[in-house]
Amino acid sequence: MLTACGSPNDGGSPSVYADEVSYFDPTTDPSVVKGTRDNSIRCLTPAAPGTVVFSSENAVIDASNASQGYIGASYLGDCPKVKLQITGPDAVTYSFDMHGGQEYFPLSAGSGTYTVGVYENISANQYSVNMVEDIDVAISDEFGAFLYPNQYCMFDASSTTVKKAADLAFFADTDLDVITNIYNYVIKTISYDHDMAENIQSGYVCDVDAALERGSGICLDYAAVMTCMLRSQGIPTRLEVGYAGSAYHAWISTYADEKGWINGIIEFDGTNWSLMDPTFSANTEREELKRFIGDGSNYLLKYTY
Repeated sequence: MLTACGSPNDGGSPSVYADEVSYFDPTTDPSVVKGTRDNSIRCLTPAAPGTVVFSSENAVIDASNASQGYIGASYLGDCPKVKLQITGPDAVTYSFDMHGGQEYFPLSAGSGTYTVGVYENISANQYSVNMVEDIDVAISDEFGAFLYPNQYCMFDASSTTVKKAADLAFFADTDLDVITNIYNYVIKTISYDHDMAENIQSGYVCDVDAALERGSGICLDYAAVMTCMLRSQGIPTRLEVGYAGSAYHAWISTYADEKGWINGIIEFDGTNWSLMDPTFSANTEREELKRFIGDGSNYLLKYTY
C-alpha cells in the first residue's frame, strides 16, 4: 500500500489513506491542516477555434491547437458508425470511435507529421474514406497531450472526480504527496468488475464521474479516474494501454518535478518507487503482484492517451 510522503512529526503532510478521506470542504473544518502545496483545480480546457481546419462535406478536423498536443474533430453526417484514425511520426495508428459533436484527441507522439483520417462504416468491418489529411505538428508544450482532457479521459472543473482530487491534494506538500493520496484513494474506492470486463464492448471509454460513483470498473476506469485526478492538479499523466502478460490492460505513468516521469505507476515505500499499476494494486496480493511485475518486462505498451 502507498502512504503519503512525510508525517506530522517531520514537518511534512500527514499520512492519508484512502479510507480516511471522504468528500468534504476542507475550509469548513478549522482543525484540518492544509499542506503547503497549492491544491487549486487546474483543468485545461480544449478548444476548436477554427483557425486551422480541414473538412469534408460532413466531417471537420480542427488542428488549431495541435501545438498543445491535441486536435478537435467532429462528424456531422448520418452514418451510425464512424472512426477517426491518427497515425503519428512514430508510425503507430490510433483508432477512435466518433460519437458526433465536438471531440478531442491526443497527439501523443510529439512533433512531426500526423496523418488524420475519418472513415465511415459501409458494412461489417468495411469502411470508406471520408477524408484524410497530413498535418505537420510542432509541439510547443511537451506535457500538453498529458494535461488536456481527451476522448479517453474527459473532465472539467465541475467534475465530481476533479473536486475529489482537490480534496485529496489538500493535505499535500509535494506532487509526490498528491500522487500517493490519489493512488491510495483509487485502489481502495474502486473494485474490479469482472462481469463488466467479460461483456465490455469495443470502443468503450470511461465516464470518470460514473466510475467513481458506482465504485467499480475495469482497468481503463482505474487508469482514467487517476489520469483525470492528476491532470486536474496540473500533474502530467499518460493513460497507457497495452498488454500485461497476455491480458489487454490499461495503466498510467505520471510526471513529478521531484522525480521526472514515473513509469507504469508505482509503489512508494517512503524512499523508493517500484513499478505498479492501480488495477493490479487493488486486486492482487502484494507478493504475487511483485512476481508478475518484476522489472516491468511483462508490460508491453501499445498506445498512450
